[in-house]
Amino acid sequence: MDLIVLDTETTGLEVGEGHRVIEVGCVCLRQRKHTDHKFHSYLNPGRGIDPGAQEVHGISSEFLSDKPVFAEIADSFLEFIKGNELVIHNASFDIGFLNRELEILGLDQKIEDICRVTDSLRLAREMHPGQRNSLDALCRRYSVDNSGRELHGALLDAEILSDVYLAMTGGQTLLSLDDHREIANKASTASTKYKNRKDTFPIVRASADENEAHQKWIDLLGNKSLW
Repeated sequence: MDLIVLDTETTGLEVGEGHRVIEVGCVCLRQRKHTDHKFHSYLNPGRGIDPGAQEVHGISSEFLSDKPVFAEIADSFLEFIKGNELVIHNASFDIGFLNRELEILGLDQKIEDICRVTDSLRLAREMHPGQRNSLDALCRRYSVDNSGRELHGALLDAEILSDVYLAMTGGQTLLSLDDHREIANKASTASTKYKNRKDTFPIVRASADENEAHQKWIDLLGNKSLW
């Protein structure tokens, strides 16, 4: 099973108001490594684009006028993602729009029926509660270069998210949201177990030289440190 990092751009924010997908971008990670296997398409939505949405992604109706409709790319898109794990930031948004496109085509299936879906935003909120967990914020936190991201774009954002996700899950062999919860629960149980032990352990305090060396290391890391 490959990891497919996916993003979309749309004509607006509310799928219930008839907004449509105008760009799909996917990158493939295999054994936690980047590949050249990608899927990308702009789409003609057959409707106008909200001014607020266009300010975010910069995609105009004129640009999309000669692009394919979703029906023309549906088979190749589904073939690309089928049977793999999707990593999506704020997954309910993108999945909602993609499922609506499938519904319009009269297809009796949903994305979550053919793929395992991991919401990287939900995972980030569990890992960093009370902090900003937008894609830009995570790029800063994990030192991922997003300097080329002046506007949102599905393929560009998928590429950036793939780097962020690898950084977030570094060193782990289990990558799904449920797996991370299991790891966190085991860590919590172990912590409680040791807190309840009656053993006493000697407290060894750092020397002045060790404190000075530690401070020099903190100063060297500067604002790139994660704590």
